[in-house]
Order: sequence, then structure tokens, then C-alpha cells
Amino acid sequence: MKNIVITGGAGFIGSHVVRLFVNKYPEYNIICLDKLTYAGNLANLKDIEDKPNYKFVKMDICDFEAFYQLMQDEKVDGIIHLAAESHVDRSIKDPFTFAQTNVMGTLALLQAAKLYWESLPEKYDGKRFYHISTDEVYGALELTHPEGIEPPFTTTASSSEHHLAYGKDFFYEDTKYNPHSPYSAAKASSDHFVRAYHDTYGMPTIVTNCSNNYGPYQFPEKLIPLFINNIRHRKPLPVYGKGENVRDWLYVEDHARAIDLIFHEGKTAETYNIGGFNEWKNIDLIKVMIKTVDRILGNPEGSSLDLITYVTDRAGHDLRYAIDSTKLQKELGWEPSLQFEEGIEKTVRWYLDNQEWMDNVTSGDYQKYYETMYSNR
Repeated sequence: MKNIVITGGAGFIGSHVVRLFVNKYPEYNIICLDKLTYAGNLANLKDIEDKPNYKFVKMDICDFEAFYQLMQDEKVDGIIHLAAESHVDRSIKDPFTFAQTNVMGTLALLQAAKLYWESLPEKYDGKRFYHISTDEVYGALELTHPEGIEPPFTTTASSSEHHLAYGKDFFYEDTKYNPHSPYSAAKASSDHFVRAYHDTYGMPTIVTNCSNNYGPYQFPEKLIPLFINNIRHRKPLPVYGKGENVRDWLYVEDHARAIDLIFHEGKTAETYNIGGFNEWKNIDLIKVMIKTVDRILGNPEGSSLDLITYVTDRAGHDLRYAIDSTKLQKELGWEPSLQFEEGIEKTVRWYLDNQEWMDNVTSGDYQKYYETMYSNR
């Protein structure tokens, strides 16, 4: 059996990866590791918690001794590392926590894996350390409109149209790192540590950098679930600056499929960019969400537009991110399965249909439940 640890497995992206691996690979032992901070919620994994090949371990990735013991106890073959502090606004207010978790936590995992795997007769054979990172480490791109291409503002536009709507420059695997926030700086540092462990010790590592994800189970401090919930409850929709910032959006299950493919077939020491070829200005994305939510709820079209509230822009707010994932498509055959129109429809319906999950998250009740559960063990 393959014994695989997925860190941050109770979080947004992590829970989708855990679910995919548990269901797709019954011959694997999947160890879901999570500290259960505000962003970790075991309710995200309720549907697989009784599967025989699934195990949850509550642990801080910064606890080197505990993780080293886990490596030995579970005879871990592979690590898929998603655990991270990830909200830019929080990083601006508390950079120390981001450095501790994202940098020192990653280093603790790397060192524990190194010591355990090097103690084995086969050493690194059949082992893999897969580190998931972000496109934000690359910095920002200019916002331009190539001649003859008008930015599309409807969900029916093709992915290629969206990909060229806001500029001809993109982030590639060899793009120079230029992080602008404490969050992206911490992730950039962790990326460097992962690559250094390959170059120095020969550890079989892989790094991927992904664009913005959206879909079910995302913590509602992030734009899409926050705004869906606010539209439903007629609360203001706070938009930074004029909403001109551009992001590339990828449905979370497509990211999970990419992680699965890269973990099994990606080349050691390589970097792969994962993106949706799906750029949107924030304000245009928000208008699409408003239209979709109003339609599903039976509200008059455009009735929630008055909820848009422009607020002071975020410090150091990068103007545009755009991933080019051509390498992943050509070498491993991956591509997004959903057009944005399908993805946003599925996402809006999921949040509207799962109001109990949203209420538990926004109230904090889920944290009280799991704190009680684990304090009694």
C-alpha cells in the first residue's frame, strides 16, 4: 500500500484532494493531517470519514517531533503539502504567523521526511514530496488590452478569449519570483526550501503554482463564498478600489485532478503551473455572481447590484495574475474540465443549497464542536 499524508486536508483545496484520493485509490492509506485552525473543518470530509483507507490526525505542521514520529508510525511514502496560511489580508496584519506556518512548517516537514526516508534501505526510491504553492509568488503582471481583443464580460466567452483579454504576458514556470505581500513572500520562501532539499539532499520533490481556486467548502472570508452569502442576506459587497484587479480562476476539483496527475506522473524536481485560462476583473466576476444568485433565488435581475460597496484598496494589491499552464497540458495531458459558466453555476448552487454548512462556519460553531471532540480524547 501507498501511505500518503495530505497536510491541510480539512481545508478548502485539501478536502477535495483527500476525497479524490480516498475514493479513487482504495489500495492507498490516506492520512489527512490538519491543525484545525479557523480554515480547517472536518465537516468538509463528512462523506468519507468512515472509509477504511482514511485516517485523520490533528497536528501542527510546525511540530517537527510529532511529524517525524508520524512518518515512522505510518511508514509514509508520499507527502502532498497543502497546509498554509493563505489570506493576504491576514498576512498584512500578522506576518509572523505566516512566516511560522508557511516557512518553518514546511521546513519541519522536509526535515522529518529527509530523516525518515534516508533511514530506509531503499532511501528515496518510491518516495515523493509534493509542495502546492501559489501564483502570487511571481508578483504582478501589467493590465493591458491586446489590440483587437476586447475583454469579454459574459460567461459564454471561450477560455482562450479570457486568457488574452487582459494582456499577453503570463506567469511561466521560469518566471522570476517577485512576491509583494507577507503571504506570497512566505510561500516563495517555502518553495525555495523545497527545491533546496532536492538540490542538497536529493529528495524527490515537485512544486506546483496554482491560480485562484473556487468551488464548494471554501472558507467564506474569500471573495466568491463571501459574496454569495452576502447577496443572499442582502449585506454589502465590499469591493477593493474600483474592482479593476484581474485574477485567473480555476474550479477546485480541476485543481485536485491536476494534483493527482502530477503526484503520480510528474517529473521529480520539476515545477508545473496550474491555471484555468480564465481571467476576470473582480468587478465583472462580482456582477456575474449577482446575476446568477438573483436568478436562482428568484430575485428581479440586477436587484442586488446596489449591494456593491467600494472600499479602500488593499495595501500592495497586485493588479493582475495570469497563469500559463501549457507545460502541464502538453507534458501530462491535463486541462480544465469546466468552463467558467458551468463552474460558477455549480458553486453558487452548492452554497445556496448548503446554508447549514455556511451558518456553522460563519458562526464558528464548527470550531467549538471539534475543539470539544479532540479535547476529550
